[in-house]
Amino acid sequence: MRLDRELTLKVFQNLGASDSGYLPVLMYHSIANDSETVAPYFRTSTSPERFSQHMQWLSELGYAGVSLEEALNKTEPASNGHRLAAITFDDGFRDFYTSAWPVMQRHKFTATVYVPTAFISDSRKSWSGRECLNWSEVRNLRGEGIRFGSHSVNHRTLYDISWGEIEFELKESKIQMEQKLGETVPSFAYPFAFPQEDRRFTLRFTEAAQACGYQSCVTTVVGRYQPGTDTFLVKRLPVNDCDDRSLFSAKLAGAYDWMAGPQSLVRHAKSLSRWGR
Repeated sequence: MRLDRELTLKVFQNLGASDSGYLPVLMYHSIANDSETVAPYFRTSTSPERFSQHMQWLSELGYAGVSLEEALNKTEPASNGHRLAAITFDDGFRDFYTSAWPVMQRHKFTATVYVPTAFISDSRKSWSGRECLNWSEVRNLRGEGIRFGSHSVNHRTLYDISWGEIEFELKESKIQMEQKLGETVPSFAYPFAFPQEDRRFTLRFTEAAQACGYQSCVTTVVGRYQPGTDTFLVKRLPVNDCDDRSLFSAKLAGAYDWMAGPQSLVRHAKSLSRWGR
């Protein structure tokens, strides 16, 4: 039994979670037929078939799939009356170009793709066992409406490195992307788990990102974004191959936001254990 699913559909969905005034920001990684052995909550692959279903359900539920930048800049529904859902992809894998983008084009959706620049080159590179986009593909996608944000240079665990190294990861990735794209890159995706339990770190990180010229940062904190709150602490909804229509719809409507509480408690407990307190 998957406990988070059971509680979402049998408890929190029945409490009448509201989707009014909140922005769902979907977090994808790879669109591929991968066999993952980790628990459903931690999986990062979505099959092309399931992704196609997600986009179809999103449309049927009355959402317009947009980039994060577009969603943050809009205060009203799309011109067709649809609600907005921001679609994001971390890691810059080539399967976005081959498997996700053709599906999104059929629905006239866009997205923001966050890339670690050390693995994006004029030639083909791979990371985490998967091929990555190259700069030619990135520019082609940008010309078709996809937005790109930084996912650092080397996709390191920023919480474990020095502030000088963090500033390099922030600044150098932004410089590289802006040189290749010929435009400002305003958004950043925090690699790995966001250390929301350490408020001093997150405050300093926000200040460092702002100093580099970023305007937003998406995190791994579960939930939907409430317009008007901190754009450097944007919550997201993790989605993967295990999200059927019931769970996918419940997440969009806010019935999965409760997971932010247990997530925070677990991370806080781990932080206390880490520092021996």
